[in-house]
Amino acid sequence: MKPIVIVQHEADAGPGGFEQFLSRRSLPHLTVRVFAGDAIPRSASSYSGVCSLGGSMSVNDELPWIIEELDLMRDADRHGVPIIGHCLGGQLLAKAFGAPVTRSAMKEIGWSEVEVDDVALARQWIGDDRTVELFQWHGDTFALPTGARRFLTSRLCANQAFVLECGSFAHLAMQFHVEMTPQLVHGWATDASGVDEVEQAFAQQNGNGVQLAAEMLRDLTQRTQRMHIIAERLYDRWILGLAE
Repeated sequence: MKPIVIVQHEADAGPGGFEQFLSRRSLPHLTVRVFAGDAIPRSASSYSGVCSLGGSMSVNDELPWIIEELDLMRDADRHGVPIIGHCLGGQLLAKAFGAPVTRSAMKEIGWSEVEVDDVALARQWIGDDRTVELFQWHGDTFALPTGARRFLTSRLCANQAFVLECGSFAHLAMQFHVEMTPQLVHGWATDASGVDEVEQAFAQQNGNGVQLAAEMLRDLTQRTQRMHIIAERLYDRWILGLAE
């Protein structure tokens, strides 16, 4: 089987639970470390799937690799290779297929409730849950590409997840971070630059949509375990479309 390629944009935004999922399923994969100078593949034809991770940059920044990754996603679509995007990766996926990515009215940082708004579609991807607690860290938001179907939403960010169905496979864009492990959450919550961003956003938004580190880290193991149940359902559904 061809490997799944994982595009990692920053050193502290690793594949976490997604890579653990692939290893449990014995699915071959490799990681392109953009932050370390790895080149974005020019074609997706050598891969069974494409995973795009998060990052602190915006998809609208003038970075050469952003154009290259958008091209990779479009090439994946042409070759029947499914894409899964986490936060920045979801925004890149949306932009690759013609939808704008803009500043959100309010940042979402920390654990938040995400609600189902397309019951039939959500049942295929996460089961019968109607509200789930997921980890967020974003200031931008994506619109929906033509033909995309949204199935998750939240109070502060309407577009939390969409599926772009392409016959035997589907692209999945997520605004949240289901790949987070306790180690990743702890690292983000305690990093100096992260603390500065959180405290500034918390003050600007009067705590609305933003959690300080102490709350992000509360019951961390239990929260991530519950989230990984949802992640596993999402990933299990997505890999059904892996290219041969």
